[in-house]
Amino acid sequence: MTESPFVDDLDSLLAPFCEAEKPRERFRVGTESEKFGVKADGSPIQYEGEDGVRRVLELLAERFGWKPEGEYEGGPLLALRRDGASITLEPGAQLEISGAPLVTIHETRAELETHRREIREVGQELGIRFLGLGFHPTARQDQLPWVPKMRYPVMRDYLPTKGAGAHDMMRRTCTVQANLDFSSEEDALLKLKTALRIQPIVTAMFANSPYREGTVTGKRSERADVWLHMDPDRSGIPALAFTGARTYREYVEYALDVPMFIVKRGAKIVPATHLTFREFMRDGLGSERATRADWEMHLATLFPEARLKRIIEMRGVDGQTLPFALASSALFKGLFYDERSFAQTVALAERLGEEELRAARPWVAQLGLAAMLEGRRMVGWAEELLDLARAGLERIGALDAEGRDESIYLAPIAELVSQGRCPAEALLAEIPPPGAEGFLEALLDAREF
Repeated sequence: MTESPFVDDLDSLLAPFCEAEKPRERFRVGTESEKFGVKADGSPIQYEGEDGVRRVLELLAERFGWKPEGEYEGGPLLALRRDGASITLEPGAQLEISGAPLVTIHETRAELETHRREIREVGQELGIRFLGLGFHPTARQDQLPWVPKMRYPVMRDYLPTKGAGAHDMMRRTCTVQANLDFSSEEDALLKLKTALRIQPIVTAMFANSPYREGTVTGKRSERADVWLHMDPDRSGIPALAFTGARTYREYVEYALDVPMFIVKRGAKIVPATHLTFREFMRDGLGSERATRADWEMHLATLFPEARLKRIIEMRGVDGQTLPFALASSALFKGLFYDERSFAQTVALAERLGEEELRAARPWVAQLGLAAMLEGRRMVGWAEELLDLARAGLERIGALDAEGRDESIYLAPIAELVSQGRCPAEALLAEIPPPGAEGFLEALLDAREF
Protein backbone atom coordinates (compact mmCIF):
# COMPACT_ATOMS: atom_id res chain seq x y z
CA MET A 1 0.00 0.00 0.00
CA THR A 2 1.48 3.32 -1.03
CA GLU A 3 1.78 6.26 1.35
CA SER A 4 1.11 8.72 -1.44
CA PRO A 5 -2.59 9.31 -2.27
CA PHE A 6 -3.93 8.17 -5.60
CA VAL A 7 -4.77 10.73 -8.29
CA ASP A 8 -7.73 9.94 -10.50
CA ASP A 9 -9.06 13.20 -11.90
CA LEU A 10 -7.81 16.60 -13.04
CA ASP A 11 -8.73 18.34 -9.80
CA SER A 12 -6.46 16.03 -7.80
CA LEU A 13 -3.53 17.13 -10.01
CA LEU A 14 -3.92 20.79 -9.05
CA ALA A 15 -3.01 20.25 -5.40
CA PRO A 16 0.80 20.73 -5.64
CA PHE A 17 0.31 24.15 -7.22
CA CYS A 18 -2.51 25.29 -4.94
CA GLU A 19 -0.60 24.22 -1.83
CA ALA A 20 2.47 26.20 -2.96
CA GLU A 21 0.70 29.56 -3.14
CA LYS A 22 1.94 32.05 -0.58
CA PRO A 23 1.53 35.75 0.23
CA ARG A 24 4.02 38.15 -1.31
CA GLU A 25 5.71 38.79 2.03
CA ARG A 26 6.79 35.14 2.07
CA PHE A 27 8.31 35.16 -1.42
CA ARG A 28 11.82 33.76 -1.59
CA VAL A 29 14.43 33.06 -4.29
CA GLY A 30 16.26 29.76 -4.56
CA THR A 31 19.37 29.45 -6.72
CA GLU A 32 20.57 26.25 -8.36
CA SER A 33 24.05 26.02 -9.85
CA GLU A 34 25.55 23.12 -11.78
CA LYS A 35 29.24 22.79 -12.53
CA PHE A 36 31.69 20.37 -14.14
CA GLY A 37 34.43 18.66 -12.15
CA VAL A 38 37.63 18.73 -14.23
CA LYS A 39 41.08 17.32 -13.51
CA ALA A 40 44.28 19.24 -14.20
CA ASP A 41 44.60 17.69 -17.67
CA GLY A 42 41.05 18.71 -18.58
CA SER A 43 39.61 15.21 -18.30
CA PRO A 44 36.22 14.81 -16.60
CA ILE A 45 35.77 13.30 -13.17
CA GLN A 46 34.02 9.96 -12.80
CA TYR A 47 31.45 8.82 -10.26
CA GLU A 48 33.64 6.15 -8.64
CA GLY A 49 37.27 6.34 -7.56
CA GLU A 50 39.42 8.21 -5.08
CA ASP A 51 39.07 11.37 -7.15
CA GLY A 52 35.48 10.74 -8.26
CA VAL A 53 32.41 12.77 -7.47
CA ARG A 54 31.19 10.25 -4.90
CA ARG A 55 34.40 10.93 -2.95
CA VAL A 56 33.65 14.65 -3.23
CA LEU A 57 30.25 14.06 -1.63
CA GLU A 58 31.78 11.90 1.10
CA LEU A 59 34.32 14.56 2.04
CA LEU A 60 31.71 17.33 2.02
CA ALA A 61 29.60 15.24 4.39
CA GLU A 62 32.52 14.39 6.68
CA ARG A 63 33.82 17.95 6.99
CA PHE A 64 30.93 20.34 6.62
CA GLY A 65 27.86 18.78 8.18
CA TRP A 66 26.04 17.69 5.05
CA LYS A 67 23.74 14.69 5.48
CA PRO A 68 24.33 11.97 2.84
CA GLU A 69 21.40 10.40 0.99
CA GLY A 70 20.68 7.71 -1.59
CA GLU A 71 17.50 7.16 -3.55
CA TYR A 72 16.58 4.27 -1.26
CA GLU A 73 17.94 2.61 1.87
CA GLY A 74 21.32 1.10 1.06
CA GLY A 75 21.47 2.73 -2.36
CA PRO A 76 24.51 4.56 -3.77
CA LEU A 77 25.37 8.01 -2.46
CA LEU A 78 23.73 10.59 -4.73
CA ALA A 79 22.87 13.64 -2.64
CA LEU A 80 23.62 15.74 0.44
CA ARG A 81 21.29 17.94 2.49
CA ARG A 82 21.88 20.77 4.95
CA ASP A 83 19.83 23.73 6.19
CA GLY A 84 17.23 23.64 3.41
CA ALA A 85 19.82 23.22 0.63
CA SER A 86 20.90 20.11 -1.25
CA ILE A 87 23.82 18.97 -3.38
CA THR A 88 22.91 16.47 -6.08
CA LEU A 89 24.43 14.90 -9.20
CA GLU A 90 23.45 15.18 -12.84
CA PRO A 91 23.87 12.16 -15.17
CA GLY A 92 27.49 12.86 -16.22
CA ALA A 93 28.69 13.60 -12.65
CA GLN A 94 27.97 17.32 -12.81
CA LEU A 95 27.72 18.69 -9.26
CA GLU A 96 24.67 20.81 -8.45
CA ILE A 97 23.78 22.87 -5.42
CA SER A 98 20.09 23.63 -4.98
CA GLY A 99 20.15 26.52 -2.59
CA ALA A 100 17.67 27.14 0.19
CA PRO A 101 14.83 29.57 -0.57
CA LEU A 102 16.20 32.85 0.77
CA VAL A 103 14.80 36.34 1.30
CA THR A 104 17.64 38.31 -0.28
CA ILE A 105 20.34 37.83 -2.88
CA HIS A 106 22.77 38.96 -0.16
CA GLU A 107 21.90 35.72 1.66
CA THR A 108 22.31 33.80 -1.59
CA ARG A 109 25.78 35.29 -2.00
CA ALA A 110 26.75 34.04 1.47
CA GLU A 111 25.32 30.60 0.71
CA LEU A 112 27.16 30.26 -2.61
CA GLU A 113 30.40 31.66 -1.21
CA THR A 114 30.27 28.97 1.48
CA HIS A 115 29.58 26.34 -1.18
CA ARG A 116 32.49 27.59 -3.27
CA ARG A 117 34.85 27.51 -0.31
CA GLU A 118 33.83 23.96 0.58
CA ILE A 119 34.08 22.48 -2.90
CA ARG A 120 37.38 24.24 -3.55
CA GLU A 121 38.86 22.82 -0.35
CA VAL A 122 37.77 19.31 -1.25
CA GLY A 123 38.65 19.78 -4.92
CA GLN A 124 42.16 20.98 -4.14
CA GLU A 125 42.80 17.86 -2.10
CA LEU A 126 41.51 15.59 -4.90
CA GLY A 127 43.05 17.48 -7.83
CA ILE A 128 39.67 18.68 -9.13
CA ARG A 129 38.44 22.12 -10.17
CA PHE A 130 34.79 22.95 -10.71
CA LEU A 131 33.93 24.94 -13.82
CA GLY A 132 30.99 27.30 -14.37
CA LEU A 133 30.31 26.77 -18.08
CA GLY A 134 27.22 25.76 -20.06
CA PHE A 135 28.86 22.89 -21.96
CA HIS A 136 31.79 20.67 -21.06
CA PRO A 137 34.80 22.30 -22.78
CA THR A 138 36.95 19.19 -23.30
CA ALA A 139 35.15 15.89 -22.65
CA ARG A 140 33.93 13.44 -25.27
CA GLN A 141 30.83 11.40 -24.55
CA ASP A 142 32.90 8.22 -24.20
CA GLN A 143 34.94 9.79 -21.39
CA LEU A 144 31.98 10.54 -19.15
CA PRO A 145 30.36 8.32 -16.51
CA TRP A 146 26.71 7.52 -15.93
CA VAL A 147 25.70 8.39 -12.39
CA PRO A 148 23.74 5.45 -10.87
CA LYS A 149 20.40 7.20 -10.44
CA MET A 150 17.40 4.98 -11.06
CA ARG A 151 15.74 6.90 -13.88
CA TYR A 152 18.92 7.68 -15.85
CA PRO A 153 19.17 4.34 -17.74
CA VAL A 154 15.60 4.79 -18.97
CA MET A 155 16.32 8.38 -20.02
CA ARG A 156 19.60 7.26 -21.63
CA ASP A 157 17.77 4.78 -23.85
CA TYR A 158 14.56 6.71 -24.52
CA LEU A 159 15.58 10.33 -25.08
CA PRO A 160 17.87 9.69 -28.10
CA THR A 161 14.80 8.36 -29.92
CA LYS A 162 13.29 11.83 -29.53
CA GLY A 163 16.27 14.09 -30.24
CA ALA A 164 19.94 13.94 -31.20
CA GLY A 165 21.00 16.19 -28.32
CA ALA A 166 19.77 13.86 -25.58
CA HIS A 167 23.05 12.51 -24.22
CA ASP A 168 24.75 15.87 -24.54
CA MET A 169 21.92 17.45 -22.56
CA MET A 170 22.24 14.82 -19.86
CA ARG A 171 26.03 14.64 -19.48
CA ARG A 172 27.69 17.67 -21.09
CA THR A 173 25.51 20.64 -20.12
CA CYS A 174 25.23 22.76 -16.99
CA THR A 175 22.87 25.54 -16.05
CA VAL A 176 22.11 28.10 -13.37
CA GLN A 177 18.50 28.34 -12.30
CA ALA A 178 16.48 30.84 -10.27
CA ASN A 179 13.40 29.50 -8.49
CA LEU A 180 10.55 31.90 -7.73
CA ASP A 181 7.31 31.83 -5.73
CA PHE A 182 3.77 32.75 -6.72
CA SER A 183 0.74 33.99 -4.78
CA SER A 184 -2.19 32.67 -6.83
CA GLU A 185 -3.20 30.75 -9.92
CA GLU A 186 -3.22 33.90 -12.04
CA ASP A 187 0.13 35.04 -10.64
CA ALA A 188 1.70 31.64 -11.31
CA LEU A 189 0.58 31.40 -14.91
CA LEU A 190 1.38 35.02 -15.72
CA LYS A 191 4.88 34.56 -14.32
CA LEU A 192 5.34 31.25 -16.15
CA LYS A 193 4.22 32.57 -19.54
CA THR A 194 6.24 35.76 -19.19
CA ALA A 195 9.28 33.74 -18.17
CA LEU A 196 8.92 31.42 -21.16
CA ARG A 197 8.83 34.35 -23.58
CA ILE A 198 11.85 36.19 -22.18
CA GLN A 199 14.12 33.15 -21.78
CA PRO A 200 15.72 33.53 -25.26
CA ILE A 201 16.80 37.05 -24.32
CA VAL A 202 18.24 35.87 -21.02
CA THR A 203 19.96 32.94 -22.76
CA ALA A 204 21.66 35.43 -25.09
CA MET A 205 22.78 37.58 -22.16
CA PHE A 206 24.34 34.67 -20.26
CA ALA A 207 25.64 32.59 -23.19
CA ASN A 208 28.76 30.94 -21.77
CA SER A 209 29.68 27.79 -23.70
CA PRO A 210 31.83 28.42 -26.80
CA TYR A 211 33.86 25.17 -26.62
CA ARG A 212 33.24 21.55 -27.52
CA GLU A 213 35.84 18.79 -27.16
CA GLY A 214 38.66 21.32 -26.94
CA THR A 215 37.69 23.37 -29.97
CA VAL A 216 35.98 26.70 -30.55
CA THR A 217 32.66 25.88 -32.19
CA GLY A 218 31.65 29.33 -33.37
CA LYS A 219 28.56 29.20 -31.17
CA ARG A 220 28.10 31.40 -28.15
CA SER A 221 26.08 28.73 -26.34
CA GLU A 222 26.61 25.06 -27.11
CA ARG A 223 24.16 24.34 -24.30
CA ALA A 224 21.40 26.34 -25.96
CA ASP A 225 22.11 24.57 -29.25
CA VAL A 226 21.83 21.16 -27.58
CA TRP A 227 18.39 22.06 -26.25
CA LEU A 228 17.22 22.73 -29.81
CA HIS A 229 17.77 19.02 -30.49
CA MET A 230 16.01 17.58 -27.47
CA ASP A 231 12.70 15.78 -26.96
CA PRO A 232 10.12 18.24 -28.37
CA ASP A 233 7.38 16.73 -26.22
CA ARG A 234 8.95 18.07 -23.04
CA SER A 235 11.37 20.89 -23.94
CA GLY A 236 11.51 24.30 -25.60
CA ILE A 237 8.70 26.87 -25.35
CA PRO A 238 5.29 25.17 -25.10
CA ALA A 239 2.43 26.65 -27.09
CA LEU A 240 0.69 27.54 -23.82
CA ALA A 241 3.13 30.44 -23.47
CA PHE A 242 1.19 32.29 -26.15
CA THR A 243 -2.40 31.81 -24.96
CA GLY A 244 -4.41 34.14 -22.78
CA ALA A 245 -5.45 31.50 -20.23
CA ARG A 246 -4.09 31.78 -16.71
CA THR A 247 -5.14 28.50 -15.11
CA TYR A 248 -3.28 25.59 -13.59
CA ARG A 249 -5.49 23.33 -15.65
CA GLU A 250 -3.83 24.52 -18.87
CA TYR A 251 -0.38 23.48 -17.58
CA VAL A 252 -1.82 20.22 -16.27
CA GLU A 253 -3.28 19.42 -19.69
CA TYR A 254 0.15 20.03 -21.24
CA ALA A 255 1.90 17.82 -18.68
CA LEU A 256 -0.65 15.02 -18.97
CA ASP A 257 0.21 14.41 -22.62
CA VAL A 258 3.99 14.17 -22.17
CA PRO A 259 5.34 10.58 -22.04
CA MET A 260 6.62 9.43 -18.67
CA PHE A 261 10.01 7.98 -17.80
CA ILE A 262 9.41 5.59 -14.91
CA VAL A 263 7.09 4.53 -12.13
CA LYS A 264 9.16 4.29 -8.94
CA ARG A 265 8.29 2.20 -5.92
CA GLY A 266 11.09 2.20 -3.34
CA ALA A 267 14.13 0.52 -4.89
CA LYS A 268 12.09 -0.76 -7.83
CA ILE A 269 11.38 1.04 -11.08
CA VAL A 270 9.10 0.18 -13.97
CA PRO A 271 9.88 1.87 -17.34
CA ALA A 272 6.87 3.86 -18.53
CA THR A 273 8.02 5.69 -21.66
CA HIS A 274 5.18 4.13 -23.66
CA LEU A 275 2.61 5.96 -21.51
CA THR A 276 1.60 9.56 -21.11
CA PHE A 277 0.60 10.49 -17.59
CA ARG A 278 -2.99 10.80 -18.82
CA GLU A 279 -2.88 7.16 -19.93
CA PHE A 280 -1.22 6.04 -16.70
CA MET A 281 -3.86 7.81 -14.62
CA ARG A 282 -6.64 6.24 -16.68
CA ASP A 283 -5.29 2.70 -17.18
CA GLY A 284 -2.52 2.16 -14.64
CA LEU A 285 0.64 0.20 -15.33
CA GLY A 286 0.22 -3.43 -14.38
CA SER A 287 -0.85 -3.39 -10.75
CA GLU A 288 0.39 0.16 -10.20
CA ARG A 289 -1.96 3.13 -10.08
CA ALA A 290 -1.03 6.79 -10.39
CA THR A 291 -0.21 8.58 -7.14
CA ARG A 292 0.49 12.13 -6.12
CA ALA A 293 4.21 11.24 -5.84
CA ASP A 294 4.17 9.91 -9.41
CA TRP A 295 2.62 13.15 -10.62
CA GLU A 296 5.18 15.35 -8.85
CA MET A 297 8.01 13.20 -10.23
CA HIS A 298 6.52 13.55 -13.70
CA LEU A 299 6.37 17.34 -13.37
CA ALA A 300 10.12 17.26 -12.65
CA THR A 301 10.78 15.40 -15.92
CA LEU A 302 9.34 18.17 -18.08
CA PHE A 303 12.09 20.39 -19.45
CA PRO A 304 10.57 23.59 -20.89
CA GLU A 305 12.56 26.83 -20.74
CA ALA A 306 10.56 27.77 -17.64
CA ARG A 307 8.84 25.13 -15.51
CA LEU A 308 5.96 25.14 -13.05
CA LYS A 309 6.16 22.93 -9.98
CA ARG A 310 5.79 24.14 -6.40
CA ILE A 311 7.99 26.96 -7.66
CA ILE A 312 8.59 28.54 -11.06
CA GLU A 313 12.01 27.61 -12.41
CA MET A 314 13.95 29.82 -14.82
CA ARG A 315 15.87 27.36 -16.99
CA GLY A 316 17.46 29.33 -19.84
CA VAL A 317 20.86 30.29 -18.38
CA ASP A 318 24.20 28.59 -19.10
CA GLY A 319 26.34 27.42 -16.20
CA GLN A 320 28.23 30.35 -14.66
CA THR A 321 30.86 31.40 -12.18
CA LEU A 322 29.57 32.69 -8.85
CA PRO A 323 29.23 36.40 -9.74
CA PHE A 324 27.15 35.64 -12.83
CA ALA A 325 25.05 33.05 -10.99
CA LEU A 326 24.14 35.80 -8.52
CA ALA A 327 23.45 38.17 -11.41
CA SER A 328 20.97 35.69 -12.88
CA SER A 329 18.98 35.34 -9.65
CA ALA A 330 19.07 39.10 -9.08
CA LEU A 331 17.78 39.70 -12.61
CA PHE A 332 14.77 37.45 -12.15
CA LYS A 333 14.00 38.79 -8.67
CA GLY A 334 14.01 42.35 -9.93
CA LEU A 335 11.81 41.51 -12.91
CA PHE A 336 9.25 39.32 -11.13
CA TYR A 337 9.04 40.42 -7.46
CA ASP A 338 8.60 44.19 -7.85
CA GLU A 339 5.04 44.93 -8.98
CA ARG A 340 5.92 47.81 -11.31
CA SER A 341 8.83 46.04 -12.97
CA PHE A 342 6.79 42.85 -13.32
CA ALA A 343 3.97 44.70 -15.09
CA GLN A 344 6.52 46.22 -17.47
CA THR A 345 8.18 42.83 -18.00
CA VAL A 346 4.79 41.32 -18.87
CA ALA A 347 4.24 44.13 -21.37
CA LEU A 348 7.67 43.52 -22.90
CA ALA A 349 7.01 39.79 -23.19
CA GLU A 350 3.69 40.42 -24.91
CA ARG A 351 5.55 42.27 -27.67
CA LEU A 352 7.33 39.02 -28.58
CA GLY A 353 5.46 36.84 -31.07
CA GLU A 354 5.53 33.06 -31.10
CA GLU A 355 6.91 32.71 -34.62
CA GLU A 356 9.61 35.30 -34.00
CA LEU A 357 10.72 33.72 -30.71
CA ARG A 358 10.95 30.25 -32.17
CA ALA A 359 12.91 31.54 -35.15
CA ALA A 360 15.32 33.44 -32.86
CA ARG A 361 16.35 30.51 -30.66
CA PRO A 362 18.89 28.95 -33.09
CA TRP A 363 20.41 32.36 -33.71
CA VAL A 364 20.72 32.97 -29.97
CA ALA A 365 22.79 29.80 -29.65
CA GLN A 366 24.96 30.91 -32.54
CA LEU A 367 25.28 34.66 -32.02
CA GLY A 368 24.27 35.50 -28.47
CA LEU A 369 23.43 39.18 -28.12
CA ALA A 370 23.97 39.79 -31.84
CA ALA A 371 20.93 37.66 -32.70
CA MET A 372 17.81 39.44 -33.91
CA LEU A 373 14.33 39.38 -32.39
CA GLU A 374 11.39 41.36 -33.75
CA GLY A 375 13.76 43.37 -35.95
CA ARG A 376 15.97 44.36 -33.03
CA ARG A 377 19.28 42.99 -31.79
CA MET A 378 19.06 40.96 -28.60
CA VAL A 379 21.37 43.40 -26.85
CA GLY A 380 18.61 46.03 -26.96
CA TRP A 381 16.10 43.69 -25.35
CA ALA A 382 18.71 42.70 -22.75
CA GLU A 383 19.37 46.33 -21.85
CA GLU A 384 15.65 46.85 -21.39
CA LEU A 385 15.37 43.86 -19.06
CA LEU A 386 18.39 44.98 -17.06
CA ASP A 387 16.89 48.44 -16.59
CA LEU A 388 13.62 46.93 -15.35
CA ALA A 389 15.41 44.55 -12.99
CA ARG A 390 17.65 47.29 -11.62
CA ALA A 391 14.68 49.56 -10.91
CA GLY A 392 12.77 46.69 -9.31
CA LEU A 393 15.61 45.76 -6.98
CA GLU A 394 16.13 49.38 -6.01
CA ARG A 395 12.44 49.68 -5.09
CA ILE A 396 12.50 46.40 -3.14
CA GLY A 397 15.36 47.96 -1.20
CA ALA A 398 16.89 44.95 0.53
CA LEU A 399 20.18 46.32 1.88
CA ASP A 400 23.39 44.56 2.88
CA ALA A 401 25.60 45.53 5.81
CA GLU A 402 27.16 48.28 3.71
CA GLY A 403 23.78 49.78 2.76
CA ARG A 404 23.75 48.48 -0.83
CA ASP A 405 20.62 47.10 -2.45
CA GLU A 406 20.55 43.91 -4.54
CA SER A 407 21.04 45.71 -7.85
CA ILE A 408 24.79 45.49 -7.14
CA TYR A 409 24.65 41.87 -8.32
CA LEU A 410 23.63 42.94 -11.82
CA ALA A 411 26.94 44.76 -12.34
CA PRO A 412 28.95 41.92 -13.98
CA ILE A 413 26.34 41.10 -16.61
CA ALA A 414 25.38 44.75 -17.12
CA GLU A 415 28.99 45.64 -17.92
CA LEU A 416 29.19 42.95 -20.59
CA VAL A 417 25.81 43.84 -22.10
CA SER A 418 26.86 47.49 -22.30
CA GLN A 419 29.72 46.28 -24.54
CA GLY A 420 27.35 44.11 -26.61
CA ARG A 421 29.10 40.97 -25.31
CA CYS A 422 28.05 37.79 -23.53
CA PRO A 423 30.34 35.77 -21.19
CA ALA A 424 31.39 33.46 -24.05
CA GLU A 425 32.76 36.40 -26.05
CA ALA A 426 34.61 37.74 -23.02
CA LEU A 427 36.16 34.32 -22.52
CA LEU A 428 37.25 33.99 -26.15
CA ALA A 429 38.84 37.42 -26.04
CA GLU A 430 40.66 36.97 -22.76
CA ILE A 431 42.31 33.53 -22.88
CA PRO A 432 44.51 31.74 -25.45
CA PRO A 433 42.74 29.67 -28.11
CA PRO A 434 42.47 25.88 -27.75
CA GLY A 435 45.72 24.20 -28.69
CA ALA A 436 47.80 27.20 -27.66
CA GLU A 437 50.12 27.04 -24.70
CA GLY A 438 48.33 27.88 -21.48
CA PHE A 439 44.78 27.41 -22.82
CA LEU A 440 43.60 24.89 -20.27
CA GLU A 441 45.16 26.61 -17.27
CA ALA A 442 43.69 29.96 -18.38
CA LEU A 443 40.26 28.37 -18.89
CA LEU A 444 40.34 26.81 -15.44
CA ASP A 445 41.33 30.14 -13.90
CA ALA A 446 38.72 32.11 -15.84
CA ARG A 447 35.74 29.84 -15.23
CA GLU A 448 36.39 28.14 -11.89
CA PHE A 449 33.24 28.45 -9.81
